Amino acid sequence: MSSPETETGKATSKESGFKTPGLRGVQTTSLFRAVNPELFIKPNKPVMAFGLVTISLCVGYLGYLHATKENDQQLYEAIDSEGERYMRRKTSRWD
Repeated sequence: MSSPETETGKATSKESGFKTPGLRGVQTTSLFRAVNPELFIKPNKPVMAFGLVTISLCVGYLGYLHATKENDQQLYEAIDSEGERYMRRKTSRWD
């Protein structure tokens, strides 16, 4: 039978041979880690989902505002010198 000491010795030798993915196992400076934290932090799926939903809603809201602005251009019915009616957009004297 094997003793617990030999089993733990084998486990540590296997773990030491395993490389960690990404830049977590690389020797870096504290400044590099502070400037690039996304390279060393484990991804958080709920936060990523919340961010994706938030960004999507913001883009959708901007699209909605753009669409309603185009529809609400303050048109009025004008009559030209020949008596024909047509739609004209309100303008400012400053334009």
